[in-house]
Amino acid sequence: MSLGIRNATARTFMSLRRHYNYRLYFFGQVVSISGTWMQSVAQAWFVVQNTHSPLAVGILAVCQFGPYGLFGLFGGAVADRVDQRKVLLCTQAAFMVTAALLAGLTLTGHATVWEVYVIAGITGMITVLDTPVRQAFTIQMVGRDELPNAVALNSSLFNGSRIVGPAIAGGLIAIAGVGVCFLINALSYLAVLAALWLMRVHDLFPVRKDQSRHNLLRGSLEGLQFAWRKPVIRSVLVMMLVIATISINFNVLLPVLASKTLNSGPEIFGILSALFGFGALVGALFSASLGRASRHTMIIGAAMFSISEIALAPLSVAWAAGLALVVTGIAFTLYASQANATLQLAVTDQMRGRVLGIYGYVFFGTAPLGGLLAGWLAEVGGTELAFLVAGLVGAAATIYGWADTRRAARASAPPIAQVA
Repeated sequence: MSLGIRNATARTFMSLRRHYNYRLYFFGQVVSISGTWMQSVAQAWFVVQNTHSPLAVGILAVCQFGPYGLFGLFGGAVADRVDQRKVLLCTQAAFMVTAALLAGLTLTGHATVWEVYVIAGITGMITVLDTPVRQAFTIQMVGRDELPNAVALNSSLFNGSRIVGPAIAGGLIAIAGVGVCFLINALSYLAVLAALWLMRVHDLFPVRKDQSRHNLLRGSLEGLQFAWRKPVIRSVLVMMLVIATISINFNVLLPVLASKTLNSGPEIFGILSALFGFGALVGALFSASLGRASRHTMIIGAAMFSISEIALAPLSVAWAAGLALVVTGIAFTLYASQANATLQLAVTDQMRGRVLGIYGYVFFGTAPLGGLLAGWLAEVGGTELAFLVAGLVGAAATIYGWADTRRAARASAPPIAQVA
């Protein structure tokens, strides 16, 4: 192995090598998030098979992400004030209970679409607090210097699990039904609960908490004002708001792509999801190897993502769609991990939870609207129209981000001395 490759590999996994607490967290999440992806695939397949309606899958997205749309901004204000490790123990345990309830209903033959919607809504409520707390907790495990690396590795575990979970789920659904997927997800939370419990608390990096006595509404407004006044944060959030709402609706479109456009079963659905996840894993590992956050790289990732969705739109052959989804996955996590790391390095400790709460809000909170729009577009013009619109809107947001980056670079450049 050449010295350059060896150094790149060392940079890629730096946070895992150096920090015991992060190693525990990482491998616990690998198990848990694989189960989460299995449940996500099984839920979508259950709805699409029982309703035969793309719009019904869009309604599932409303139930999953609607709570974030209503309350997501408050979650970040809470995250800045609490013991994040203890809160994560509670939220992960709550996720386990909801998954067990869903497993019980389906395995006994009593599950209906509306019950799946209700449980998805409860899970969404837990996510309101879990997401900003989980993201803000990363800096406590690795410190500021290695934060970009850890954020990218978090994306890699999320997307590595996106490969394993859907691939297993597709086979299990075909053999044993969706209930087994829900049961495995419930059990998978034991891994992350054990990891959080076994952490060396004295090794966590200290961060300053928000000591203000303002109520949650006032605290949330302070976070919005801070984000709007800082140009780097504002432009990243505006770009993500547009792309997340319109262009990132794969939970709605992939089951429709498999069942309607490709006329296939759950096995192909699982394979397509896994291929997207494989590409996303490659993109995340590449981002981790960079060792730093770069708005330029973020723009490149967003441009690749938009172009790949446009290319995916007319495809109606499984292998071609799978190849396009690999490229889409690479671009997606390269963009998303760079955006997340850029935000985390631009904020103060006291504002981190709130800014990440806003990031989570534009990423998840807009999903109900985006899911309904994607479902409606697929209903009207198939996945061809839905992916085309997603790609074109993503391209427009990328142009905005590129222009804003150039404007910021010009504003920060030193003035040219005039010649007498």
